Amino acid sequence: DEKSYRVATRRNPEEEEARGSRLRVFLSSLLATIGGALGQVVEQEIEEEEPEMASRAIVPQHENNGEVKQKNAIADGRNRRVLQDIGNFVNERAAAQGKKPITEGAVVVAQAVKGAQRKQVDKPKPENVIVISSDEKSEKSKHVTKRQGSSRKDVKTLTSILSARSKSACGLVNKLNDSIENIDGADAGNELAVTEYVDDIYKFYKLTEDEGRVRDYMDLQPDINAKMRSILVDWLIEVHRKFELMPETLYLTMNIVDRFLSMKVVRRKELQLVGISAMLIACKYEEIWAPEVNDFVFISDNAYAREHVLVMEKTILDKLEWYLTVPTPYVFLVRFIKASVPSDDKMEDLVFYLAELGLMQYPSAVSYCPSMLAAAAVYAARCTLGESPLWSETLKHHTGYSVEQLIECAKLLVKFHSTAAGSKLKALYRKFSSPDRNAVALLAPAKCLLPIAIHDGEC
Repeated sequence: DEKSYRVATRRNPEEEEARGSRLRVFLSSLLATIGGALGQVVEQEIEEEEPEMASRAIVPQHENNGEVKQKNAIADGRNRRVLQDIGNFVNERAAAQGKKPITEGAVVVAQAVKGAQRKQVDKPKPENVIVISSDEKSEKSKHVTKRQGSSRKDVKTLTSILSARSKSACGLVNKLNDSIENIDGADAGNELAVTEYVDDIYKFYKLTEDEGRVRDYMDLQPDINAKMRSILVDWLIEVHRKFELMPETLYLTMNIVDRFLSMKVVRRKELQLVGISAMLIACKYEEIWAPEVNDFVFISDNAYAREHVLVMEKTILDKLEWYLTVPTPYVFLVRFIKASVPSDDKMEDLVFYLAELGLMQYPSAVSYCPSMLAAAAVYAARCTLGESPLWSETLKHHTGYSVEQLIECAKLLVKFHSTAAGSKLKALYRKFSSPDRNAVALLAPAKCLLPIAIHDGEC
């Protein structure tokens, strides 16, 4: 059985030869087809090249009737230099051996041409065409290289000019920054100080402070005047002190009162009701433990019922459209005092005293924006204490104001300081005459900012 199986499976030699012949014909045709396709692709790439890249390799086209057509390219010295005459070398070798250039050699040559062209695209074009022929090659190339080198030394590029200007500008910025102290350096590890965002926060305050600012509105109030407003503020300062409230609460209370009075006509007997309702709103906004409504009713000597306070509270919120997040002078005072280097408790108390004097008086409250009132209070306090310099680059940077911009407001605050002791409204004077406030109200006002000063504006 095994022998019969080997005899049955043994192939006929004629069939084997026919099968091998068919395989050779198939492989031959396959190789010819692949070679012709590659040759056509290479030829098309060479024909599409720029005219200045004139050196061409010999690429066979499709076989046609057993003959291979060849296309000779125009020889160019520049490409010969790059290719080192590889195209001519292949042609001469093929001619010497009496053979036709095969497809594989053509592909190698075409790839060399393509690589050379890419190198020449990346390199800058020379000013003069270098003709490569025997002895002229080295002389002309040396001549061109020398001339280009000399011109680069003489001509300044745009990049070098801009770099020089940038270095100069950086030097000026560094000099300016050297005179500005980093007031947030000590708070770098304090998350509550938000040193990464504090500058952006105060830029936003400066942009939005006009939205909550109050202009002159007394002409719209037939039954009240500026003196009545000052009496109300003096009483609210006393209430604020009795309840031991936060400083932010007082500044927000006065902002709410002024904004409401600028929108609605209020009778004289309701002015105190507006004050306690505004302070109730401010306490709910700023305080952790806000006083109750009955506390405000009691401290007003039961002049108003609880329902009156609640109705006025609702009326104020409706008029203001619940817009309570406004930059008051307090937020600027905290930042500007920090920028007043060196600063201590006495400087801080004096700044707050002058700022609250300006808050209590109607002309300064409506004439100057919150940031200017705060900056003027800092400048007036430095003049009062004789600090040197009176206004530094650090203060100018953080406040955004110069002495010339602050001088009028500072004079007005010093004037209020000089007349506070003789005024009938004593709540603010008593508040800052106490030892826990360093008795800053008892300090002599800055003479250089008073109207009778000989050298006005200079201490």
